[in-house]
Amino acid sequence: MRDLSFIRAEIDRMRVQVGRQRREIVQLQRAGVATEAAKALLERMLMTLDDLRDQRERLKLENSDGVPRRRAARHG
Repeated sequence: MRDLSFIRAEIDRMRVQVGRQRREIVQLQRAGVATEAAKALLERMLMTLDDLRDQRERLKLENSDGVPRRRAARHG
């Protein structure tokens, strides 16, 4: 199984790719080109991103003792 740092890096990489795909769709629309295939690819990318986020949450729970933690507030 992949480790948490790998999953986080993959999520970051996918976010960049999703942004590029969205910009490409806008360019295609401006050029009057059909965007169905590009939109389908974007949808698959978003589903992959959701899966990665689920994996990240599972790994975070597995690596902790199962008790959700809150970050300490910074003062000063």
